[in-house]
Amino acid sequence: MLGYYLLTGVLFLIGMAVSSKLKSKFKEYGAIPLSAGMSGKEVAERMLRENGIYDVRVMSADGFLSDHYNPGDKTVNLSPDVYAGRSISAAAVAAHECGHAVQHAKAYSMLQLRSMLVPVVQLSTTLGQWVIIIGLGAMGFGGGNQTILLIGIVLFALSTIFSLITLPVEYDASARALKWMESTNLTTRYEHDKAADALQWAARTYVVAALASVAQLVYFISVYLGRSRD
Repeated sequence: MLGYYLLTGVLFLIGMAVSSKLKSKFKEYGAIPLSAGMSGKEVAERMLRENGIYDVRVMSADGFLSDHYNPGDKTVNLSPDVYAGRSISAAAVAAHECGHAVQHAKAYSMLQLRSMLVPVVQLSTTLGQWVIIIGLGAMGFGGGNQTILLIGIVLFALSTIFSLITLPVEYDASARALKWMESTNLTTRYEHDKAADALQWAARTYVVAALASVAQLVYFISVYLGRSRD
């Protein structure tokens, strides 16, 4: 178990560092006005309209960096700083979330797969860690049956797969956003580069989460296989 705690601690610190960098980037670019003078809400509505999407609403959501697209009710939910903001950060985030709406409208396969897995992953994420801990604990106290640990690993693997599928979904949404911003001359070259930098740091948080999940899964599998050979 010591190895697990060390691995978790290191990954947690890396995640915190990337998250801190992301927040600083959004704060920095949030202080730079967008030359087009549009708010995040206006950017989102324009991108949706120019992509032929008229059944998606742009809403304001509470929280910092709480922005997301909900395919269930077809809403682009923007945090207050993005919804009303007229900065590079606001434009980048608004366009990124609309990138998900475009994915949905065009039936992007990875988004469809991710959406299908959501109900299953919600259950597996809740149960997986606890089942694994119980399984490891049972073996630590001399329990010979490793079935509990194996069940936990399978549940955790579903969460890992979900994390991996999320990566192309996020990167594709950013690519769609940046391409649209450039093609419509919404941003200058300077603004476009800053928007790309902000979205790259946002994507890195998903990369860290995926790597952390893979590393933990490999560790759990190695423990299971090691005990199986005993």
